Amino acid sequence: MKPARRPAGWIAPGPPPAGPQGRPELEAADDEELSYLAGDWRLFQKRASGHRWSLDDLVTAWVATRDRDPAAPLRAVDLGCGQASVLLLVAWKLPRADVTGVEAQADRAALGRRSIAYDGAADRCRILDGDLRTAALPTGVDLVTGTPPYFPRGTGVESAKPHAAPCRFELRGGVEDYLAAAARIVAPAGEVVVCTSTLERDRVVAGGAAAGLAIRAHWEFVPRTGKPPLIAVDVLSPRPGDRHDATLTVRDRAGAWTPEFRAVRAAMGMPETPP
Repeated sequence: MKPARRPAGWIAPGPPPAGPQGRPELEAADDEELSYLAGDWRLFQKRASGHRWSLDDLVTAWVATRDRDPAAPLRAVDLGCGQASVLLLVAWKLPRADVTGVEAQADRAALGRRSIAYDGAADRCRILDGDLRTAALPTGVDLVTGTPPYFPRGTGVESAKPHAAPCRFELRGGVEDYLAAAARIVAPAGEVVVCTSTLERDRVVAGGAAAGLAIRAHWEFVPRTGKPPLIAVDVLSPRPGDRHDATLTVRDRAGAWTPEFRAVRAAMGMPETPP
């Protein structure tokens, strides 16, 4: 298990994980880490291969849940859920949410299922195997999340690692495909939350319009004061309405977390200060 990097005296909020429960498959293998996620919930990750959970996942889940009542029931779907980081962050933040993920890479889906079991969320979270473009998914859902790969094929060097390339390059479609899939399953009053590179701004606008989704909020995230925004999170809905735009900076010029980003971490069950 990866050692905790937490400030002295910090107490993890939220429900405790169920833990290994005497099940060998819920122990980390030699090439894996059982990393902290939200509160005391954990996530199985490979030490040196494939995608690892990151800022993109954190801010996607934060935007998706920030205005929601944790006591209210909710049905959610996470498209291309990988090892289930966004799925579990949403489930941790919204304890009455029922969350379904879909993932084309069978071994990443298997990692996610183990994390769901370890965290004790198997009664309301699950992962379906399949391509999000064709999979049979729940319909009429309240919330759809997705973190599409950022780069079209041919625009960079694809990793030789079989699980890293699909996380960065559009081997199974890009943001347009995610938005089209989301539009098929979201309820008329539901929301779609997607994280993209700021370089994809025009594609999000066009893809949303083609799918019949209106942008209701647009967040840009600046990695450090003085740098340009790196990633964006858009909230779209079948219902047109007022739009909210905002920018959040992660680190100040000295490299310290800003008060705004510390608030994001606190809201998602993470320490506000480094260890």
